[in-house]
Amino acid sequence: MPTFLCVFFFTGWCFLASSQEKSHCFDSTLLIHSIQEFSSDSMGGRETGETGGMKAQYYIQQRYRQLNLLQFDSTYFHAFNFANPFKKSKIKGVNLIGWIKGQTRPNKYMVISSHHDHLGIRNGAIYNGADDNASGTCALLSIAEYFSSYPPSCSIIFVAFDAEEMGLLGSKHFVSKPPVPLKNILFNLNMDMISRSKKNELFICGTHHYPQLKILLNTVDSLSSTNVIFGHDSGSMRTEDWTFASDHGSFHKKKIPFVYLGVVDHEDYHKTTDDFERIDPSFYIRSVRVAVDIAKRMDSENAKED
Repeated sequence: MPTFLCVFFFTGWCFLASSQEKSHCFDSTLLIHSIQEFSSDSMGGRETGETGGMKAQYYIQQRYRQLNLLQFDSTYFHAFNFANPFKKSKIKGVNLIGWIKGQTRPNKYMVISSHHDHLGIRNGAIYNGADDNASGTCALLSIAEYFSSYPPSCSIIFVAFDAEEMGLLGSKHFVSKPPVPLKNILFNLNMDMISRSKKNELFICGTHHYPQLKILLNTVDSLSSTNVIFGHDSGSMRTEDWTFASDHGSFHKKKIPFVYLGVVDHEDYHKTTDDFERIDPSFYIRSVRVAVDIAKRMDSENAKED
């Protein structure tokens, strides 16, 4: 069997309570409500530099505050400017960054990331981007929710990148001007499109480049019904290579180990039909549970002294 078809499963330590749809990892009802709100028409497609993008930023800021995430430089807003190819003016992008201090290795960091931007409004039609990438951003908030209740050993930086759709610009800015020394960042978990899959498949990209991560993650047993598959990172002719498909690529270029969670493109990718009604809530909740489990295991591994 080819490497990319090796399926593994994750522990069932976090499960849904049938009466309240609440997970031991995070509030799954809140997760679904969040993605519905974050991908609603009111967000105007969340385009970088536009009103919808700013609404998305303030939504994330509010959630960071509710979770009591710490700030770098007394703010969650970390702006960067870049040229607008169609105008003489510049576009302002904003990465939303918060963090939780580690209990035993506070000067070592994991970065958990997503991108909050999407395509905005074009020819009067709103591109809501429910899967791309309201799903990753709301997952990030649920992971922060978990670690707010169960503090990590290492510090964790939570960052919702801007301008991913324009060429990974938010993550490129982050790694060029990081809030902490790059040498202290041990790992990146990036999520982009994790809320639906016709084949019930969630891919883990990155372990081809960092085999030690596959060894760690492959030891996990699970009760999950999702097929979690290693792949899309080997450059094989049989499958697309996602190594630089989203913001994790910026970390990889800096030789920071990464894991990327995603699904194969579907018929609504970059279409006006990528709406909340098209996500699969059960698949999405299971995907976020997998993400929490990966973050937990990486924190435990990185808690070990060098």
